[in-house]
Amino acid sequence: MPVAGIAPRPGVTDPADIVVRNAKIYTGDPARPHVTAVAITGGRVSALGDDADMVGSVGADTRVVDGQNRRVIPGLNDSHLHVIRGGLNYVLELRWDGVPTLKLAMQMLREQAARTPKGQWVRVVGGFTKEQFAEKRLPTLSELNDAAPDTPVFILNLYQSALLNRAAVQAAGYTKDSPDFRGGQIVRGRGGEPTGLLLAAPSALVLYSTLAKAPLLPPEDQKDSTRHYLRELNRFGLTSAIDAAGGFQNFPDNYSTVTDLANEGNLSLRIAYHLFPQVAGQEVDDLRRWVETVKPGDGDEYLRLNGAGENLTWAAGDFENFSEPRPELAPDYEVEFEKAVRLMMENGWGFRLHATYNETIERDLAVFEKLAAEGMFPAGNRWIFDHAETISSSSLDRVAALGGAIAIQNRMSFQGEAFIQRYGAGRAADAPPIREMLNHGLVVGAGTDATRVSSYNPWVALHWLVTGRTVGNTLLYPPENRVSREQAIEMFTVAGAKLTGEESVKGILREGFYGDLSILSDDFFAVDEADIAHIESLLTVVGGRIVYAAGDYEGQDEQLPPVHPFWSPVSHFGGYQSTAKPSTTGGRQADLLAQAAGESDQQRQWQQARSGHTPVISGDAFETHSH
Repeated sequence: MPVAGIAPRPGVTDPADIVVRNAKIYTGDPARPHVTAVAITGGRVSALGDDADMVGSVGADTRVVDGQNRRVIPGLNDSHLHVIRGGLNYVLELRWDGVPTLKLAMQMLREQAARTPKGQWVRVVGGFTKEQFAEKRLPTLSELNDAAPDTPVFILNLYQSALLNRAAVQAAGYTKDSPDFRGGQIVRGRGGEPTGLLLAAPSALVLYSTLAKAPLLPPEDQKDSTRHYLRELNRFGLTSAIDAAGGFQNFPDNYSTVTDLANEGNLSLRIAYHLFPQVAGQEVDDLRRWVETVKPGDGDEYLRLNGAGENLTWAAGDFENFSEPRPELAPDYEVEFEKAVRLMMENGWGFRLHATYNETIERDLAVFEKLAAEGMFPAGNRWIFDHAETISSSSLDRVAALGGAIAIQNRMSFQGEAFIQRYGAGRAADAPPIREMLNHGLVVGAGTDATRVSSYNPWVALHWLVTGRTVGNTLLYPPENRVSREQAIEMFTVAGAKLTGEESVKGILREGFYGDLSILSDDFFAVDEADIAHIESLLTVVGGRIVYAAGDYEGQDEQLPPVHPFWSPVSHFGGYQSTAKPSTTGGRQADLLAQAAGESDQQRQWQQARSGHTPVISGDAFETHSH
C-alpha cells in the first residue's frame, strides 16, 4: 500500500515487506543514530537512510507507512516482566494502572461488580499505588463492601497488602479459625473474624495464596487472554521481554500457553523466559531435572529459554516490602544456595537472582567468589542481580569483577514514598544507584517487574529513569543519579538484548537486525519530562509485522479474537488507563474513561492529578546525602 513519496518500481528483485518513511528514526546505533526511513525484509532490517534510499526496496506488495515526521525508536525490551503469568489472567483483571483518582477507580469497580456473574471475582491485581490518586489513599473496607456487597473483590496493593470485601473473605474460606500464613497476617476484628485486610509481614505468601483461590480461565481462553495482553504491551512499543518467572508459575504446565502461541506463530512479543523452582526444599532437585532436559537457548527468536531464577532457592530471596523492616534471612541459606549455583555453573546455565538489599547481595557474592576461585564463573555465563535497590559501591566492584549484570525496575516509582518513610530521603536518593552502576561498566537492563508490583507501562519506568520521580511526583533522585533520555532508551533496548545474548540481532536498528520498532505518539527526545509517562505507540512492528496500530494507523494491525468472557473488565475499560489529555492522539483509554465518568469530569480529574497536591522532597535532602 504505497503512498506519495515512494512509488513502487517494477522489477524490484527483493522488495521489502514494509518501509517506514518520512520519520525521525532514532536507530540506537552509534555508527548511524539518525535516519528518516527504514526497510524490513523477511523480518530483518534490510535498508536504512532517507526516502530516496528506499526506492529500490519498494515493490508492488511492499507496505509503505508514512511516519508523518513522528519519532520512531527501536522496539522496547522489558528486562524483567512477569509476562507469562500476567497473560494467563489479563482479561479477568480490572486494571487501575494510570487511574488518577480513587473516586474514578471505585466507580470502575462498582460497575465491574455489577456485570460480573455469580461465582467470579473482581480482581485488581497490582499496577497501581495510592500515591497516584488525588486522594492519596486506598479504599476503606467499608467502601469496598458498599461498592460490591455480593461479588467477591480482591485488591492487591503492591506486595504490601490486599483488601477483600466480605464476599471475597467468604469465597476464600477465611474464618476466625483460619491460621495466619508464615510471614503474613490475616487481620481480625472483634471476635476474631477476618476483617478483609491481609498484610505481608513481610512475606507475600498470604497474598499469593489468596489470589490463587480465584477462578481460572480455561486453557483456550488463556491463549486469547495472553494474546490480548501482548497486544496491550505492544501498545506501548514493547517488542521483547525477559520473563522473570515467579511464584505459582510451574514449568512446563504454565508455559504451555506461550509455547502453543509460539508454535502457531501468534506471539507478538519476543519472550526469553526463566525457570523458577516452586517448592521450598526441593529447588536443587527441580534445577537438576531441568538441566537434564532443557538448556538455555532452546527455542527460537520469539520464545527461548534464558536460564533459571529469579529465585534459585527460596531461602535466599529477600522479599521487598518497604513498609516493613528488611527481612532477616536464615543464617545458613548459603548451604543449599551454593549447591544450586554450582549446578548452574557446571552446566553452563545463566541465572538471575531477586536481591533487594545489599546485605543479601554481599552474602550471595561470597558464594560466587568461593566458586570463582574454583574456576566456576566462566566468561559468557550470564548471571544477573535483579532489583538491587540498596547495593553498595564495594558490591558493585565485586559484581563487575565476576562478570555479572544488573536488571533494575521502577519499583521505586510505586514504593518510593514508603522507602523514604522508613529509610529517609538521603538513602532513597540512590536506591538504586543507577548512574554508579553504569559508571562501573556494568550491563544495566531496565524493566518494570509488572504486573503486580508495578505497572507494565514502560514509559512510567522511562519517566522514573529520566526525572527521578515517583508516579505521585515525589522527587527521589538528584541529577547525578538520573540518566539521559538516550541512556534510558539504551537500558530498555540494547542492555536487555545483552542480558539474553542477543545483542548481535536485537536492540538497535541496523541492517541484519530484527525489524522491531515503534512510531511514538510524542517525541520522547523533545517532549516535556513530565509527559514522558504519557507516551504510547501509534504503530508497533515486530519482525516486519504490524502488531499494534492506533490513531492515524488504526486498523492496520492484525485482528485478534474477541475478548472473552463477555463480562471481562478489559472489554469495557481496556488495560492501562491513559491520563493523556482526551484531545491527544492515542486517547483510546481516555475515551473509555470519559464513558465511565463523563468527559468533563475526567478532564478535571486529569488536571487535578497533573497539577499538584503531590509531595516533593526538596533539594535540601540531597545536600547531606552520602552513599
